[in-house]
Amino acid sequence: MKQSLLEQKEIVSTLKKSSIFSDIRNDELLKISALFELVHFKNGQYIFMEDDPSNWLYIVSRRRVKIIKHTLSGKDVILEMKSPGELFCCSAVLDNKPYPESAQSKGASSAIRIRRADLLKLIDAYPFMKVGIVNYLNEKLTDAYDMLQSLSTEIVEKRIATILLKLSEKSSARNSEYRQIDFPLTRREIADMVGTSTETCIRIMSRLEKLGMVQSSRNRILVKAGALKAFLDQ
Repeated sequence: MKQSLLEQKEIVSTLKKSSIFSDIRNDELLKISALFELVHFKNGQYIFMEDDPSNWLYIVSRRRVKIIKHTLSGKDVILEMKSPGELFCCSAVLDNKPYPESAQSKGASSAIRIRRADLLKLIDAYPFMKVGIVNYLNEKLTDAYDMLQSLSTEIVEKRIATILLKLSEKSSARNSEYRQIDFPLTRREIADMVGTSTETCIRIMSRLEKLGMVQSSRNRILVKAGALKAFLDQ
């Protein structure tokens, strides 16, 4: 695929952030980058919809991407917030099955993508990528199990605490006490991630703020990780 030097630079930078491609040498990444395409999305734009053919593997380059499940009742559930360097719907691409969820841009985001056929050729050329993919899928499966267990057994307060901790772990902005979730996050989005109403989420977030476990302003949230962990252990 024809790319500008700036596009090539961004593709290589994104690949370096990915656990699957990070062990490949720079000169090899430059060659591999020719198989990728850099694509841009408006805020709220769908990258693909649930049940679309999984022709492309995507990796977030800039901003965030929401992975959404559409339920029979018509409610959308946010399953994950993908950060730069993270793949999404990898297993569907490898299995050549339709995308099991939808992906929606949060903010004006960018991603790089590679066609399934080219991805399979890369895996054949770099066999160690198989280990990276297996580890990545195992990690996602563990995360999904933990979240399902939390949704089915924990009270709403603890479900919210769990998702805030998880999102804050991806952040580089932190001090001795607080971690900042480094992207805007609305109460509705938090509610959609834990399976509750926006009104309930607002009440619980207010309670967590009064207890000093979180701070928030203009949809930016600071998390007091130690306090939330202690709360979850109760």
